[in-house]
Amino acid sequence: MILPLPPGDFQAYLFDCDGTIADSMPLHYTAWCQALGEWGCDFPEDLFYAWGGRPVADIVVTLNEQQGLAMPVDVVARRREELYQQLLPTLTAVPGVLRHIQDAHRRVPFAVVSGSTRESVTASLKALDLLDRFDVLVCAGDYARGKPDPEAFLLAARLLGVPPRSCLVFEDADLGIQAATAAGMASVRVPEPRKR
Repeated sequence: MILPLPPGDFQAYLFDCDGTIADSMPLHYTAWCQALGEWGCDFPEDLFYAWGGRPVADIVVTLNEQQGLAMPVDVVARRREELYQQLLPTLTAVPGVLRHIQDAHRRVPFAVVSGSTRESVTASLKALDLLDRFDVLVCAGDYARGKPDPEAFLLAARLLGVPPRSCLVFEDADLGIQAATAAGMASVRVPEPRKR
């Protein structure tokens, strides 16, 4: 399925990574469940998808608060990443997004704008043999306020030298769509795996 694009003459494409370029959300969910399970923490699947785009640290802190736990954020984050890395050989790209990457590569510059770490984004893109397609990576740690704040998308536009109104965002999460809208950018909604 090719995703329809909104009308407009876009000068840059900005892509979320997990669930947008990489069909990685099921893998991330597996890694989350294993890492959190080691601490007796529950993470329902519907909540996992609802929180798409939130930084890892925020998720751990919120789960600690909700479930009365004291999971060390850094330890859980490292363990989740380690488990995700083990699953990377099974990673595939989202077909409808991959088609747009192939069609527009070299015509317009691309950026990844992600709530994941640079290590995670780079590993996913390498596993898909797509890392060389992207001019800019904006990842957790590169900005102060995560999605739905527009900061990360505005930073990517600035690094690409393209006005925000001329950027098209590909996103799978509500928070990402809200951030794109707040940045004054048009967006394409990528359905989550359960709805494709």
